[in-house]
Amino acid sequence: MDKRIGVVGIVIEDLTHIFEVNEILHQFAFVIVGRMGIPYKERGVNVISLIVDGTTDEIGALTGKLGKIKNISVKSALSKK
Repeated sequence: MDKRIGVVGIVIEDLTHIFEVNEILHQFAFVIVGRMGIPYKERGVNVISLIVDGTTDEIGALTGKLGKIKNISVKSALSKK
């Protein structure tokens, strides 16, 4: 399968799930090229952006696991090639 480069945006609205998010990110470290996390205290959320490089199945598994966590929003955009 061809690898794709992309970005994944994660908005964490409930900080009680941060450990679970970090555990999933650790499991998929082989796909993550870079990570930036910003605590937005004024709004009570954390925002994480990821640069990813992997197959659509690998990236889909990552975003799928994250998307199952309550009060976590996940969106991704991948290169076409």
